[in-house]
Amino acid sequence: MNPLLLDIPLQLETERLILRAPLQTGDGEIVHQAIKYSFYDLKAWLSLFQELPTVEETEVMVRNAHINFLKRESFRFLIFDKGSSKDFIGTTSLHRINWDIPKCELGYWINTKYSGNGYMTEAVNRLVNFGLNHLELKRIEIRCEATNFKSQFIPEKLGFIYEGTLRNEDLSADGSKLIDTCIYSKIN
Repeated sequence: MNPLLLDIPLQLETERLILRAPLQTGDGEIVHQAIKYSFYDLKAWLSLFQELPTVEETEVMVRNAHINFLKRESFRFLIFDKGSSKDFIGTTSLHRINWDIPKCELGYWINTKYSGNGYMTEAVNRLVNFGLNHLELKRIEIRCEATNFKSQFIPEKLGFIYEGTLRNEDLSADGSKLIDTCIYSKIN
């Protein structure tokens, strides 16, 4: 089947969370506020956030995520607290999709003020179930820097298999040194 013909729900729910996609025009403001609040945590791990983006730059990212959603190239969801739909928690996404296998990589980042409450683990678990069951993916992979222990905790808690560490595989977020990358996977 052509992926463009897939029916993708615009909202996924967990006990405490709502995952909403595609990102909508105007979402750049709330995403920007979370990036601003969490900037130093995000800067350590994500090359995308070496400089604080403007609201306009964030809105462009949001709109590109919407385009990629429509093209079925990635599925990025904004995470909100179900009890207060204005509380933006972070994002999680299925990206680098290869529909021939089918497989993808799963990514996430959290607004620092919500860290430590299990929200991201809950959101990622819901997205994994969506990927394996609704999209019928055969492999979902999580990659993270070997020193990013908070990111490693999520696939370990969710029963992903640690496949190994690729040594000197990538550059650090700031591009200053080579880093090792841990690879976890869940297969269907």
